[in-house]
Amino acid sequence: MPETCTRIINLRYKDGSVGSASNPDTFNNQRFEQLKQSSLRRGTLFVDSTFPPDGNSLGNIPDLQQWQKQQVKWCRPAEIKKLMGLGENPSFIVNGASRSDFGQGLIGNCWFLAAIGSLTLHKELLVQVVPCEQSFEEYAGIFHFRFSWFGRWVDVVIDDFLPMMRNELLSVRSKSANEFWVPLLEKAYAKLCGSYADMHAGNPTEAFKDFSGGVFMNYELRNQHDHDHDEELWGSLSRATDCKSMIGCGTFPANGAAANTLAVTGLVDWHAYAVTGVCEVKKHGKPVRLVRLLNPWGYQEWNGKWSDNSYLWNQVSSEDRKNCVKREDGEFWMELEDFCHNFSYLSICCENPNFMDGDLTCQWKLMSYNGRWIAGKTAGGSFNERTFHMNPQYRIKVKAVENKGNNNLMLSLMKKPVENRRNSSQNAIGFSVFKVIY
Repeated sequence: MPETCTRIINLRYKDGSVGSASNPDTFNNQRFEQLKQSSLRRGTLFVDSTFPPDGNSLGNIPDLQQWQKQQVKWCRPAEIKKLMGLGENPSFIVNGASRSDFGQGLIGNCWFLAAIGSLTLHKELLVQVVPCEQSFEEYAGIFHFRFSWFGRWVDVVIDDFLPMMRNELLSVRSKSANEFWVPLLEKAYAKLCGSYADMHAGNPTEAFKDFSGGVFMNYELRNQHDHDHDEELWGSLSRATDCKSMIGCGTFPANGAAANTLAVTGLVDWHAYAVTGVCEVKKHGKPVRLVRLLNPWGYQEWNGKWSDNSYLWNQVSSEDRKNCVKREDGEFWMELEDFCHNFSYLSICCENPNFMDGDLTCQWKLMSYNGRWIAGKTAGGSFNERTFHMNPQYRIKVKAVENKGNNNLMLSLMKKPVENRRNSSQNAIGFSVFKVIY
């Protein structure tokens, strides 16, 4: 069995064509190399006119008062280091990209940062999203990142002005004050969304999809929690980690309030986390299933069973005890049952659906179709509406694959935004599957 999954064959954008992973399309018609060389020839630093360092790019960030917004200052990395009293030259990546490199700032985008934490575990995807040859040598004040934007890979160019307030980064903060790949990646995604404010609130699957161009599955946790559910979930988690999937999850809001309050368990309410590993340890000879999670704040951890300081780690072998790293870095272990009880959902995303059945040898094919719901023509409404038949329809023929199990087809539906991410309409969408009898 191969160590890595086979990729989906994308029949819409074949390798090398514009929009494929190897040849991303330009975003806003900006070509990175062309803009960089132009800045170097002129001896000036690049300023992005399509996402300028001003209030429009910042947007109306919730909980940021107008007087605070007026205090925001946009600075390049060298000036940021100077304001912080640090003398070294800025670096793009220091000693490799890691999930421990950053902590969340004042932007409510824990879902995005949890996805970055998961992305760092998958180096092939990471170098696709973050071109790692970038540096502050041959410096022109310009960087670029790549995303799969609704099925089409795009290259997003930015300048390196970052928002500061009271001499600290307003957005995500690198734990090493000398490293800037995460704040710059966040800025590129903010540009894609429309503004920093447009990144407020979301689900890790949104970023997973944009980091991989892959497919995802969501699993309910507490509301579905029973023995059979846990068996199926553990199988999915184990296969997902073997298939190098990105995995995220989220907690419940406290008393229905959409706020990041701190629970007595040490978990943050209404908050996204990354799942960074699973393992099975032996306690008194009996197996215990554990899930490792990462809080994108970069601190604040679960304080229950199997937490960093739990006595239970003294009841396992020295080899199993190595899984526990006692430091305040936002990463911790939980037993599967506690995980299911304290989290509302789990999301798994991979370049292909191999995590569903664990078959790493099967080569999936991808077909992508575009359509529109047009009022009076193709917007037929729900199944209960008399006009349901007007909705876009597609006929799919699936041939059974011998000895490959029953998972031969996976359907996914995406709605492209017509405005900025946060202002896009939130109308419910879905599809119905019918068997055609010849």
